[in-house]
Amino acid sequence: MKGEPDFLQNLRNEIGDGRQWLDRTIVIAYAVLAGLSIVVFTLLADAAFDLYQGLRSAAWWAPLLWTPALTALIVWSVRRWSPGAVGSGVPQVLTALAPETPIASRSRFVSLRLSMVKIVGVSGGLLAGLSIGRQGPSVQIAAGVMLHAKRWLSPKTDISTRELLVAGGAVGIAAAFNTPLGGIVFAIEELSRRLQDRSSGLMLAAIVVGGLVSVSAFGNLSYFGRVRAENLSWWVLIGPALVVSVASGLLGGLMSRLLLASFTGLPDRFCAYRRKRPVTFAAACGLVVAVIAVITQGDAVGIGHQNTHALLAADGGEHHRPLVFTGLKFIASWLSSWAGVPAGMFGPSLSIGAGLGADVAWLFDSPHAPALIALGMCGFLAAVTQTPITAMIIVMEMTDGHSMVLSLITCALLSSLVSRMISRPLYSTMSLLMMRSLRGDTNVAPRSTDLAPLVGSPAPTPPTDR
Repeated sequence: MKGEPDFLQNLRNEIGDGRQWLDRTIVIAYAVLAGLSIVVFTLLADAAFDLYQGLRSAAWWAPLLWTPALTALIVWSVRRWSPGAVGSGVPQVLTALAPETPIASRSRFVSLRLSMVKIVGVSGGLLAGLSIGRQGPSVQIAAGVMLHAKRWLSPKTDISTRELLVAGGAVGIAAAFNTPLGGIVFAIEELSRRLQDRSSGLMLAAIVVGGLVSVSAFGNLSYFGRVRAENLSWWVLIGPALVVSVASGLLGGLMSRLLLASFTGLPDRFCAYRRKRPVTFAAACGLVVAVIAVITQGDAVGIGHQNTHALLAADGGEHHRPLVFTGLKFIASWLSSWAGVPAGMFGPSLSIGAGLGADVAWLFDSPHAPALIALGMCGFLAAVTQTPITAMIIVMEMTDGHSMVLSLITCALLSSLVSRMISRPLYSTMSLLMMRSLRGDTNVAPRSTDLAPLVGSPAPTPPTDR
């Protein structure tokens, strides 16, 4: 029939185009490098936090001096030499993906240099004992590695910069959580609504290959380990599960709103002081986090996976201090981000959600604490990021909770819905503000001049305590 594909001709075109196969090989090779960069990042971040824990164990008062001093040093260094490395990293990738962002400005948000700075900065934050995550920064790190592949591709290639950024960001999530499927869903739900038809298969292959590098390095287990939740339906848990979902949405929405307010800078004395003396403000945030670390014996700082392990191992009971851990971890995570260090929220969100699930299990005296903890992890992550499908996939694979898939997705959707009533989407809103600041629009949000350090240009009010 006329118009049908010519199999033999298409086969000859595929085999005969050597440059096309070379481009594909380059993309896959860089996907492997991106996965390896996250493996190195994981090992370095874990080693940094282990050193901090050793320091805290040797002298309980040491964090009161160490954390503020190192936090101030990190903020001063990043603001001076690499402002684009501040924050999570997901908004930077979204900004680089935006068609409105000039090609020449993309290096302010994503580059190989920023990837290296991000690795050092986040590891430094964990060495300081802050409550930060590494999964969000992994998105910017892997995207920077993948973007570097562009210089080796053919000028006539069908592989666009956008696709490399999407694939790199997804590789970051896939490798950070050991969940290749989670990386694919994140690419679709958060980073891109579409991929070019001719290259989508190659990009998906790159995501899977990058994720498998992490699986090969650490085994077929997630960073948080595997915990088998009971085969319970939503109806068995409907009372406590509904409370977990709504509470996750409220707290997650509040966290998102606080982070946005911290990012834009409100007309209050704290934000005014932060604009005037950012390094001193960072030291003050570090001091409060250090006090929290002393109170909780280090449980409420770091990424939080150790406390989540302990909660699940103890069925949310003997290890958990009801309501105390969740509140202090929430405050420590917010202040760590507000300080202005390179910091992610994926890991702390999972830890806060786990504490919230354990709190509800304690309040209801429920025998199904592991299931409620898994729902809390899913709900709070979905509420902060407002990406419910990604949150469900990540938690399902982390907890081996395939039997809870309907409960997890219901919780994620409900929590995300509640969060949207409180706060705008966190990452996309930050990206929008970055783009407007890049264009020089000063009427985008209260105190929008505070955005300048995050897009690689000097702040209108330079710090006075360098």
